[in-house]
Amino acid sequence: MLLTVISFHWLFAGTVVGFLCSALFVLSVALPQPRRVERTGGIWDKTTRGLRIYLRTPRLQGLLALNLSVAAAGALVIVNSVVIVRALLERPENDVAVALGCFGGGSMLAALMLPRVLDRLPDRAVMLPAAGFLGAVLLAFAGLLFGGGSLSGQTAPTLAHDWTWPALLATWTLLGAGTSAAQTPTGRLLRRSAHPDDRPALFAAQFALSHAAWLVTYPLAGWLGAVAGIPVTVGVMGVLTFLGLALASMFWQADDPETVEHEHADLRPDHPHLHDHRGQGRRHAHTFVIDDLHRGWPSKAAGSRA
Repeated sequence: MLLTVISFHWLFAGTVVGFLCSALFVLSVALPQPRRVERTGGIWDKTTRGLRIYLRTPRLQGLLALNLSVAAAGALVIVNSVVIVRALLERPENDVAVALGCFGGGSMLAALMLPRVLDRLPDRAVMLPAAGFLGAVLLAFAGLLFGGGSLSGQTAPTLAHDWTWPALLATWTLLGAGTSAAQTPTGRLLRRSAHPDDRPALFAAQFALSHAAWLVTYPLAGWLGAVAGIPVTVGVMGVLTFLGLALASMFWQADDPETVEHEHADLRPDHPHLHDHRGQGRRHAHTFVIDDLHRGWPSKAAGSRA
């Protein structure tokens, strides 16, 4: 919104002020000191701990696939907005900010609504439909572009009474809402999937793996836009979004209990972990996360119960 009344130079100056204010807020609070944990194993084991926890947890395998869906939709917006608005629609510079503002506004609106939604629905019931919504919006927009012949040739469409610009703004708003709904619960998933001591490593793994998805979709969105045209690019990104949804549905099952029944066949009878669950024996149930004693997720054949 600011770019509609001020220049980019003043916006960047305001951003600097915003960063400085953020730093002051951080300095004003007392952050908890992390507990030092001595880990066994070499440097490779310690470095890859977060990745191993991530890739061995079914709900996080689903999250990895959802990262692809979010990156496919987001890369289209971030990479191609300026191309569509400036080069193809030949609209003024500030309209790029308007389009991106619609994307950000949709994202903020969804994020503000999500806490109430997540009080009633589990994370999976929000995140997977959000990814499906992204794919549907992208394919619908691609269909409109193909059907109307807009943005498919080398010349810009006629702007007088043209529907492409309002359709773009509506699509970007919906994509912002969808990406926010698919992403916002991520922190809750990571917190419930590791012990407090392992959470920093797990959040780092999410950062790395989510950016790996962006590393694929960023150049793909740019390359396709240049060689195949915007409608094809929108359609391909929609297909990628549905691919991520399909993989997430396969890895992250609807039956995702916190407490899982499992067996420790390799622990000696006097092991402290078995002592903590005395009365249950080697086969017992508790809140299950991947750690040094639980290196793999129990299969359904082994039994699990909430």
